[in-house]
Amino acid sequence: MSSTIIPVDSCDFVIFGATGDLAERKLLPALYHRQCAGQFTEPTRIIGASRSELSDQEFRDYARNALTEYVSEEEKDHGQVDAFLNRLFYVAVDATSDEGWQALHEKIGDSRAVRAFYLAVGPSLFGPIAERIRDHDLLTDETRIVVEKPLGRDLESAVELNRTLSSVFREDQIFRIDHYLGKETVQNLMVLRFGNALYEPLWNSAHIDHVQITVAERVGLESRADYYDKSGAMRDMVQNHMLQLLCLVAMEPPASLDADAVRDEKLKVLRALTPMTNDTVHRHTVRGQYRAGASLGGAVKGYLDELESGKSETETFVALKTEIGNWRWAGVPFYLRTGKRLATRASEIVVQFKPIPHSIFEESAGEVVANQLVIRLQPDEGVKQWMMVKDPGPGGMRLRHVPLDMYFADAFNVRNPDAYERLLTDVVRGNQTLFMRGDEVEAAWKWIDPIMRAWHERPGDIAGYTAGSWGPAAAIGLIERDGRSWHESF
Repeated sequence: MSSTIIPVDSCDFVIFGATGDLAERKLLPALYHRQCAGQFTEPTRIIGASRSELSDQEFRDYARNALTEYVSEEEKDHGQVDAFLNRLFYVAVDATSDEGWQALHEKIGDSRAVRAFYLAVGPSLFGPIAERIRDHDLLTDETRIVVEKPLGRDLESAVELNRTLSSVFREDQIFRIDHYLGKETVQNLMVLRFGNALYEPLWNSAHIDHVQITVAERVGLESRADYYDKSGAMRDMVQNHMLQLLCLVAMEPPASLDADAVRDEKLKVLRALTPMTNDTVHRHTVRGQYRAGASLGGAVKGYLDELESGKSETETFVALKTEIGNWRWAGVPFYLRTGKRLATRASEIVVQFKPIPHSIFEESAGEVVANQLVIRLQPDEGVKQWMMVKDPGPGGMRLRHVPLDMYFADAFNVRNPDAYERLLTDVVRGNQTLFMRGDEVEAAWKWIDPIMRAWHERPGDIAGYTAGSWGPAAAIGLIERDGRSWHESF
């Protein structure tokens, strides 16, 4: 079975921060793969913009090196590489002044193609770039602006960012990107729930015991020390990626897949999260910071050793418990955890069903284990439904807990596209279903802010954990106090 590729309208795709890390690692390779898939309609152009003085050819050489580094050899079609590079142009632009903007205007010209401005830059430049797009007559009805996290540091700054963007663009032109929402498995979660009669009748507190969401990383700071130490795991992962995953698990069925219908239901979940008080923060959250240990088979430094200052109260690990105050989920705990330098790299959602009320099987047959639905986002995207079956063969009744599994790359015999590929083409289409709306961002910060304030009042209340482990012991206690345990059969 092969996937169907639907071309998108012609586009002038402008990348601010075109010589930065995100463009090099993700955006240029993602756009190249869409070139190989035949998804571009002529005359699509990709225009790099940054302060560096480069010619078109120098930018193409830079992009070629990016493809050499971040696209595997078996995925390289040298004819397509050349065709892709021929789409690339470059303009030196200063986001904080008017320098270079007239040249960008001339480069785009009178094109009637969709204009997509991707801001792969720091959030302090979002406002100045948005305003100059307007002031230099680059704004049309078919213009979109794409902004990356962090979308604020707290509720106040998120509100201010939304106000700035909305002073220039309509809400349907603003694309707040969260690459987790572009993952194949995340979208399949909606199909599993709303496209099958099997799950939705069971998707409630009568049948589900609890839900776990884990985003675990093996890596440490890499080249992100400055950003990460000002952010931490809560701002970097929980406020956006993990709360978005929680929303998709917990939301009510939308009336349709219309972008606002989906985002209305996600917003209801965020607003129904049980508010955190100082007391519940200290009982239901754990934060940690990794110490020296072993990861990927070798010794690694601790977090403080990787910082120039050697001092920080920034968390590299968060575990928390929350509930959703509505009829569907009343009494069902949601456990979230994320961290750096953990035992393995994995992102998954575990929906733990309740045990059967009564077992008819003799004790000698074995334990009846409750069903689980495990949705793996990375590294191997797929779905496992754990069920009880009879162990085949004669000799009496013997029970086994086995998975019915589907890994998408194997099931459909297609290359598994990177999340950015899907999201970038959705920007051109104007489809906002997989992007966050402004009120979603603000609702998430409204729930997160009390946690951050409570932590700030107790700066020393951060647990160390050994690199290569599963985080602080307190995170295990958080879930085991409820008679449950973290799912770790990665």
